[in-house]
Amino acid sequence: QVQLVESGGGLVQPGGSLRLSCAASGSVFSRNVMAWYRQTPGKEREFIARIFSDFTTRYAEFVKGRFTISRDNAKKTVSLQMNTLKPEDTAVYYCRAQSPLSGDSWGQGTQVTVAS
Repeated sequence: QVQLVESGGGLVQPGGSLRLSCAASGSVFSRNVMAWYRQTPGKEREFIARIFSDFTTRYAEFVKGRFTISRDNAKKTVSLQMNTLKPEDTAVYYCRAQSPLSGDSWGQGTQVTVAS
């Protein structure tokens, strides 16, 4: 499996920004499909954004124009730039890797809290 470690979560005021990062292990990172999800208590984990090996991206409708996913294959990282944050963005954010060799992997999550 790919080992994933998220970072960058924290407390931010409404309207603020945060940048999450996910560092991955493994030698085939460039071939992985990388994605971000989030989850709040009592709810299912929901898709936020995905970036493919060719750098094409997909976003959930509720984050279009506010969040941007990117990847750095040399550093084996995927990032999520989050702008104009709202209280309803409060959640645990997870990184996911879909590897052609090792299948599906998830990070441990990082808490994002948007509050005054």
